[in-house]
Amino acid sequence: MIRSMTAFAAREAQTPHGVLAWELRSVNHRYLEISLRLPDDLRALEPRLRERIAQRIARGKVDVALRLRGAPAAAGGLSLDAALARDLGRLSRELAGHLPDLAPGTRIEALAWPGLIVAPERDLEALHDAAATAFERALDEFVAAREREGARLCQFLRDRLDGVEATAGRVRQWLPEIRGALRARLEARLADLKAPIDPGRIEQEVVLGLTKLDVDEELDRLTSHLAEARRILDRPEPAGRRLDFLLQEFNREANTLASKSVDARTSQAGVDLKVLIDQLREQVQNIE
Repeated sequence: MIRSMTAFAAREAQTPHGVLAWELRSVNHRYLEISLRLPDDLRALEPRLRERIAQRIARGKVDVALRLRGAPAAAGGLSLDAALARDLGRLSRELAGHLPDLAPGTRIEALAWPGLIVAPERDLEALHDAAATAFERALDEFVAAREREGARLCQFLRDRLDGVEATAGRVRQWLPEIRGALRARLEARLADLKAPIDPGRIEQEVVLGLTKLDVDEELDRLTSHLAEARRILDRPEPAGRRLDFLLQEFNREANTLASKSVDARTSQAGVDLKVLIDQLREQVQNIE
């Protein structure tokens, strides 16, 4: 199945600890590169998430981000660290004895002291489980998005392959006429020569000229490449690298065909082939 390397998915899940918001996005890359941004309490999930992504995705630069938006604290859920509060009060009184002119702070300002407010401990195991479940759903949507875009790319590629096949077919149809015209031109030129020429030499020159424009082998290889490209598109595994390599062969045959052209129609056909192949190569860069 053809999949695109470009996709985006987002998923949110409500938990007792707040809202978990996953975002997954990817762009083209030669290999699989995974970047994770997780809250501190959930960093332990990173190896598990990397493994799951690698099981579902073969190529692309994948960025994964998780945000945890905290739920309002329940009434009475917060408390003071009493020992720390007593120490702070004692230090404040001692400081006042040494610096009597220093303006006193407020109790509200004191609440900002690190560790003075104690929040209830989170059930990290439950939070990890909830995050992992939400991630699996986001990953399913992400893979589905890559498959939907891949289906559109696949249809685009098939249309261009059909165009290459039709262009090559027209060249095959023109070849007998082109060969006949070339033979006639060569014979006419040789006949215009004043010096007598051996008929065998005339035939030899004609055969040599026809050999130079022979593109049957290039057309046969192009047909073979078309069959292989369609076979790759039907395979279940990632196809981007195979298609990229195969299109180099397409390009080589198109270049050779154009270089052997002695007719305006085949010259134009060579240009048309190169345009189609360039369109194929451009879109193949997006395929996993």
